[in-house]
Amino acid sequence: MMASVKRRPDGKWRARYRDEADKEHARHFARKVDAQQWLDSVTAAVVRGDYVDPQAGKATVKAYADQWQRIQVSSDGTRRIVDNALRLHVLPTLGTHRLAAVRRSHVQALVKALEDKGLSAGSIRNIYDVMAQVFSSAVEDRVIASTPCRRITLPKGAGGEVEIPTLEEVQAVRSALDERWQAIVVTLAGSGLRIGELLGLQVSDVDFLRRTIRVERQRLQSNELGPVKGRAARTVPVGQVVIDELAAHLAAYPSDGALFGDEFGEPLTYRRWKRLLSDTGVGVTSHAFRHFAASALISGGASVKQVQTFLGHSSAVITLRTYAHLFPGDEDRTRDVLDAALNPLADSVRTEAASSD
Repeated sequence: MMASVKRRPDGKWRARYRDEADKEHARHFARKVDAQQWLDSVTAAVVRGDYVDPQAGKATVKAYADQWQRIQVSSDGTRRIVDNALRLHVLPTLGTHRLAAVRRSHVQALVKALEDKGLSAGSIRNIYDVMAQVFSSAVEDRVIASTPCRRITLPKGAGGEVEIPTLEEVQAVRSALDERWQAIVVTLAGSGLRIGELLGLQVSDVDFLRRTIRVERQRLQSNELGPVKGRAARTVPVGQVVIDELAAHLAAYPSDGALFGDEFGEPLTYRRWKRLLSDTGVGVTSHAFRHFAASALISGGASVKQVQTFLGHSSAVITLRTYAHLFPGDEDRTRDVLDAALNPLADSVRTEAASSD
């Protein structure tokens, strides 16, 4: 990097440098020591690899967010969520701000405004996550030096405990549905599949002998088939209850294509399933069955890694963030380990107590 400090005819000191793109930058100071300190700080940033072009941060939040959206690789559903978050909530407030001018206080104020509008804690978390991704990308692109999405206080309940339906609620949904659709409830609750993954299943994806379901695609809200979330196919082990339910379903409604088809042989659509589920009046969402399956696994002693693999999460961080409250704490584990170690002694104590009665 070419850099220099020179005195101007008016007595001020001009510090200048050329960046990696051979673009010149300059500032003027009353004292030479201040000019040199500024130049040294820029040089240090270049050496560390975190140099940021002062002009880059002048781009507006909207301009950068539009560019960021265009290059994202995601499903139709995710794109719709991101677009709604930015277009309806983030950009109307921050869109005209320069990226480098957005402060933590601006982000916190936006979160408070969303809460005042009556948005749920979960919705606010989703909007905030999208906004944080945009600013994080700007940091990675060296457009800004740091993200304003730090130490933000979100409404209580954002990212909190998930609602897990009871077995009675699962049974109530199944009973309220027409017989053609009842196997969907059992399959969702017993496999933890996302609803899009289930609607994308073919009969050939079910291995009745090995008791597994192969998940390779999902049905999008547009009714088109696409890759599964994270683009990682997986094989899900299921119990005999699910296998028996699917066998009975195919015996009653034979198919050599989609596992769940309508009365005309067409694959069940996301929109129709959503209406069918709503009409049951139980108030359980499709995703709640996924939580039911996860909670059953955790209650049975499954590890974080096992639950992550079963659900198809891209990382254990997501699994823990969603279900951390369900895993036994350190104190519970300590009690269980000590009880197991002292169990023989406990038996003898009980025997002695019984004999003395």
